[in-house]
Amino acid sequence: MMETIVSGMRPTGNLHLGSYFGALKNFISLQENHNCYFFVADYHSLTTHPNPKDLHYNVRTILAQYLACGLDPQRSTIYIQSEVPETCELYMFLNMNAYLGELERVTSFKDKIRQNPNNVNAGLLTYPCLMAADILIHRATHVPVGKDQEQHLEMTRDFAGRFNRMYGVDYFPEPVAYNFGNELVKVPGLDGSGKMGKSETEGNALFLVDDPSVIRKKIMRAKTDSGPTKEREPMSQEIDNLFSLMRLVSSKDKVEFFEKKYNECSIRYGDMKKELAQDMVNFTLPFRERILDIEKDELYLKKVVSQGSEKARDSAQKTIREVREIIGFKPF
Repeated sequence: MMETIVSGMRPTGNLHLGSYFGALKNFISLQENHNCYFFVADYHSLTTHPNPKDLHYNVRTILAQYLACGLDPQRSTIYIQSEVPETCELYMFLNMNAYLGELERVTSFKDKIRQNPNNVNAGLLTYPCLMAADILIHRATHVPVGKDQEQHLEMTRDFAGRFNRMYGVDYFPEPVAYNFGNELVKVPGLDGSGKMGKSETEGNALFLVDDPSVIRKKIMRAKTDSGPTKEREPMSQEIDNLFSLMRLVSSKDKVEFFEKKYNECSIRYGDMKKELAQDMVNFTLPFRERILDIEKDELYLKKVVSQGSEKARDSAQKTIREVREIIGFKPF
């Protein structure tokens, strides 16, 4: 039986290099041999009350960029979450079977209310129920998740199992994490610490849609140290980050050349950055051009959304019809 995979992407602006290498590249490969549902999670963004214009723009942007990177509407079901209202009905059913105590113990909920004590809304509290509805509406068997989402997936398994026990059925699969194993790549940021993030103001991230001049400027400003003082000196975090980025987009010979220069204490970081910047431009430019072309193609975007919504709703309507019958809602 073919595995069914569901994955959502929040409409939070432009895709950066970390998003592409960290997950999206793997999502693209899943399309070959799996039944895949990829959706833009616009309902999820309502917990932060986005401006209506920003919400629509961000949905459109993230959709265009995922398509430009290789998600294929002919091989996957790609849709907008709010185009499938059946998700809300399943969300409501799952809320009825969720307990206040377990929702209040969710780590991400506790983090959110600590960070934003003036925005503790019911949507934040029941976020795991909506995430579970996104997954169970297509009776998914596998979900690609990062570390920060593992607890939500475990709750989805709990909700699925609880529904089955409550109604004496074996209806919902208890989905498991899709493990990419060693294929997951951690892409470092340009600020010298941690992974690449979304903050454009800090210059930490390289976005696939960045203009070549912006990419060069960001890389030339990347943090470095004063250079090695002895042969084969361990690299600082800043320099290790630069080499990690170079391994993603540059030739093996070029990486080995600068590693040799580093180990000999003769490396010039300015020269390394210039080479990295050019290779990064060469890598991102085809993505940038496709993104800009797709963003301008209103008819294509409309066709993708319409086609994806129809396929997603076919799946969702079947699930809701069967769930209603299991619960006891029957037509007269």
